[in-house]
Amino acid sequence: GVMVQGWKTKKFGDVTRIANGQVNPTERPYCDLIHVAPDNISLHTGRLDKNLKTASDLGLTSGKYEFDEKAIVYSKIRPNLNKLCIPRFKGTCSADMYPIWVKDSHELDIEYLFQYMLSDHFYKPAVAASMRTGLPKINREDLNLINIHIPSLPEQQKIAAILKTWDEAIEKTEWLIETKKKYRDGMAYRLLFGGARHPKFIKGSGIQKHRWFSLPQDWKFVRIGSVADEYSQKNRGGGDLPVLSCTKHRGLVNSLEYFGKQIFSIDTSTYKIARRGHFAYATNHIEEGSIGYQDLYDQALISPMYTVFDADDKKVHDGYLYKLLKTETYRHIFESNTSASVDRRGSLRWKDFSKIFIPLPSRAEQEYISNVIDEFQNEINQFEQHKSVLTRQKRGLMQKLLTGEWQVKVDGKAMEAA
Repeated sequence: GVMVQGWKTKKFGDVTRIANGQVNPTERPYCDLIHVAPDNISLHTGRLDKNLKTASDLGLTSGKYEFDEKAIVYSKIRPNLNKLCIPRFKGTCSADMYPIWVKDSHELDIEYLFQYMLSDHFYKPAVAASMRTGLPKINREDLNLINIHIPSLPEQQKIAAILKTWDEAIEKTEWLIETKKKYRDGMAYRLLFGGARHPKFIKGSGIQKHRWFSLPQDWKFVRIGSVADEYSQKNRGGGDLPVLSCTKHRGLVNSLEYFGKQIFSIDTSTYKIARRGHFAYATNHIEEGSIGYQDLYDQALISPMYTVFDADDKKVHDGYLYKLLKTETYRHIFESNTSASVDRRGSLRWKDFSKIFIPLPSRAEQEYISNVIDEFQNEINQFEQHKSVLTRQKRGLMQKLLTGEWQVKVDGKAMEAA
């Protein structure tokens, strides 16, 4: 693109200095300094964990780089993860990262450089350079050749301030999402195990104690097998139906779309059919919470490594049962049943799974519980949408502001556009 008047294009290596020479994290003062590793930075956000430890707390012994309050710390391994931050303190970092300083702070503002490095203008050439070497990392020589577009210092500061406003809004939204999730989980637990109830359902005040939890006296406590049946129809005709996989957090997903490649076998005639409203769990991995509810397609296929079952709609509300089986409590119960099962491979077949007991309030109360938890979830979904809008807006702003396509006003007058 044409450079805007007053903007310069410089090579990264001409305007920055990358740390040279490592320090020993077992010696003072380095052992007592906070240590930063790639895992401490969230991808594409430039955000650093709050809970960091010193090199000696972590028992680190191999060479590290030292950085100070003025440095950007950039992860040179897997540049596609786009991990960098401005720690704003003195510390050490993994040898897989580079501390980077601006050579002349009158020419280049560190906050502007930070936003520039987070943007596609830097990210794309960095990833391309690491692709060429065939290794998932970028070396100094390649970093130093990347172009940086630089306006006047006041413009840089203004641009960085605008982008930082978006960062703060995104971070605040994430904090709200996390807070609401904790609240949802706490409320879900109380609702699913009868700790919090709507008065209209309460028929008595007694408590029944069980191994993993206590329940209201007026709830039933039944084996899964008494309210659900295994369903094991195979795809005999080899029909072409979507193939599903189960993920811990998202439940059942379309395997091709989710993994972006085919991880299932071409011959799906041994696969099981899972109809809408069926449950499926990974027979060998249920203790990881790998259970899902099929509400994506009228019918779909799932690998024979899964157990598929169907709950009796007259006795059980599917939403209630799914939320119950997804709790951490039930993950523990599956884990203890798996290790106790005869099968060495730690699988939990229907025969054993169906013997597990579950709390069962009235069908109406089950539905009420499920709906209340859904309302919490809908609120979280709205915040998630807000977050993705903000993230898209920020990307758009970076695109326009870091090229000079949109001019910023400095001291009340816009810099002259070409």
